[in-house]
Amino acid sequence: MWKLIKPRPGNLRLWQLAVLVAVFGLWHVLTKPGLIPPVVFENDRQAAFFFGEPLVIFARIWAWFFGNADIYQHLWVTLVETVLAFGIGTALGLGCGLWLALSPMAAAILDPYIKALNSMPRVILAPIFAVWFGLGIASKVALGVTLVFFIVFFNVYQGVKEVSPVVLANVRMLGASPRQLLRHVYLPSATSWVFSSLHTSVGLAFVGAVVGEYLGSSRGVGYLILQAEGAFDINTVMAGILVLTAFALVLDGAVGRLERRLMKWQPRSGETEKL
Repeated sequence: MWKLIKPRPGNLRLWQLAVLVAVFGLWHVLTKPGLIPPVVFENDRQAAFFFGEPLVIFARIWAWFFGNADIYQHLWVTLVETVLAFGIGTALGLGCGLWLALSPMAAAILDPYIKALNSMPRVILAPIFAVWFGLGIASKVALGVTLVFFIVFFNVYQGVKEVSPVVLANVRMLGASPRQLLRHVYLPSATSWVFSSLHTSVGLAFVGAVVGEYLGSSRGVGYLILQAEGAFDINTVMAGILVLTAFALVLDGAVGRLERRLMKWQPRSGETEKL
């Protein structure tokens, strides 16, 4: 039989850091002149035009944050759009998921419409939201909400539907009210599904904000990336992508900490194996 080998907690971060260093090290080596067909720029400088140079990218990020420090206003706008889209989309998805899961008649009536809206490529709504809400924050938040909403909605809906009928019957026999059922049975059952969806929703909230900034904006990290693309500045484009990725990981980590705090009752994988 195969023996599952897991890294020790003390070495896990070291392995993850080693993978990151290896990726950027390989990237640096492959973009050295001679290994990838170079493009000649001004002053006879050669660079990997299509892939960027890691050292130049990190220098650009350093200048953004510690040099001229001009990224903070753009990053603040993108983060505000992302957090608002994430929060509003999560709240709407949670509320609608609970409502339809506990209202079979409404769920049956609205089922084809929800499936139709979910199958729609929602990125194409960005120009419509720009017309409706203007080129400010509101249109970006609206697009992000549409991306976050359905992921949370379907997970909450499924989580409530997965409640054991035996548990429901026993709780009802003990005289639980509908409010007590919601608080002590349905919500705990849906919680793990909700947090599972939130980890995915964080990235989609960023997608909504950046796509909206692409279509029309004067601020935001998406705006910086768009300007760099217009100038064929691949290093700035990659720098913007790395910054967005880093902050998406920070938000995902915050969701993970909240999950561990609210779900202390749920055994972790290591504890389950010991049992």
